[in-house]
Amino acid sequence: MSKKADTRTMLLTASPLQLIISLSLPAIIGMVVVGLYNLMDRVFVGQLINEVAMAAVSVSYPFTLINTGVSTLIGVGSASVLSRAVGKKDQDTIDKIMGNLIALNLLFGIIITVVGMIFTRQLLTLSGSEGEILNLATRYLRIIFAGSLFVNFAQSSNMIMRGEGLLKQAMIFSAGSAILNIILDPILISVLNPYGMGIDGAAYATIISQILYAAAMMWHFAAKSKNVRIHGVRIEKSLVSEIFGVGFSAMLMQVMTLVQQTVLYRVAHNYGGDEWQIILGAALSIQSFAFIPLWGMSQGFQPAVGTNFGAKQYDRVKRVTKGFVLGATVLTLIFYIPIELAPRTILSWFIKDASLVNQGVSDLRILFSTYVLLGFLIMSITLMQSLGKASKASVLVMLRQIVLFIPLAFIVPMIGGLGVTGVFLAPALTDLIVVILAVFMVASIFRNMTELAAQEK
Repeated sequence: MSKKADTRTMLLTASPLQLIISLSLPAIIGMVVVGLYNLMDRVFVGQLINEVAMAAVSVSYPFTLINTGVSTLIGVGSASVLSRAVGKKDQDTIDKIMGNLIALNLLFGIIITVVGMIFTRQLLTLSGSEGEILNLATRYLRIIFAGSLFVNFAQSSNMIMRGEGLLKQAMIFSAGSAILNIILDPILISVLNPYGMGIDGAAYATIISQILYAAAMMWHFAAKSKNVRIHGVRIEKSLVSEIFGVGFSAMLMQVMTLVQQTVLYRVAHNYGGDEWQIILGAALSIQSFAFIPLWGMSQGFQPAVGTNFGAKQYDRVKRVTKGFVLGATVLTLIFYIPIELAPRTILSWFIKDASLVNQGVSDLRILFSTYVLLGFLIMSITLMQSLGKASKASVLVMLRQIVLFIPLAFIVPMIGGLGVTGVFLAPALTDLIVVILAVFMVASIFRNMTELAAQEK
């Protein structure tokens, strides 16, 4: 039996626990290591340079999500098409995936590099950044934009590898790149810092790691992969609409985070100035990293439900979903408990000034108060994406990132004199409301699958 058949059989027959261990555990490890890219940039910059440089990297982070959003649009959309094609044994579609992915990355990567490098400073002013924070952030982000093509291809092609069920291999490639970045970070920062270019060193470490990562992924799909190979580089019109339809909601989770965090930085600056931008930068660094393992679990969840849905095993889709939701909730507790119990220690990783750390302790707890619910939310959105129900997933993403969040971010700080504390409370309230809506939407999807299962009998 071929490896492809073995993977398909595993996806269609293994228990939810087995799928979590075999698919999500490697994905979680891989995504956590990938998450160390920006987290370690901020830790090393904060410790080896100063808090202002850490804030500069932090306010730059939302705009790096332009690249992440594009790679997610292409990667998640393509992986969703791939997993369903595997379920249906549609080899013609499988053979078109990588050539189409490379062509789309070339198109978007070049556009982001040119536009991003020209308008770097203007973008950063949207966050309310000014003075030294703005100057340092401009230097850092411009270097990141220069490597957009490599970043986008590496990340989106890795999603294809996960989409075909090769989670261990995907973990090895992404983890290797992240470990290289962690090694290069302190070296390049220390070497360049005496010349006033320490923050540049952090950016160079990230880009060098991503270039080598992209080269490794290209080698895999050109010479090693047995299931998904490059068969001509061109945009496949027959795939683009479906890829964009599914990938759009996934992209929104990234790009709208750009809007969300930019608004938070601006409101925090309005109520507390540079000091609270520094504190918020550390808090959002922690939040972004804690979110990544859930994204990793969703990468294991996606091929499991997509393949089973393609094979019309509707009852099994529901069973697998429930198992992954439980696993994701347990995963949130691993982060939730330490953050709520020891926020001072965690903030001190990024901020050396004890007075700033003490100011941020209670607000970090508030920001994470609803984090334990996000396992269910992320699995719900992934379920909708995997089943091709892009509009439902997009509704949840838009509510969480824009429609509910932006009004709350401006209104909550004005209630009862909350001020800057309201900046940290607004995301928590938004998540609570969206999770309640997601419960009803998933229940509706389950009812529809029950009807489909009855029709198949």
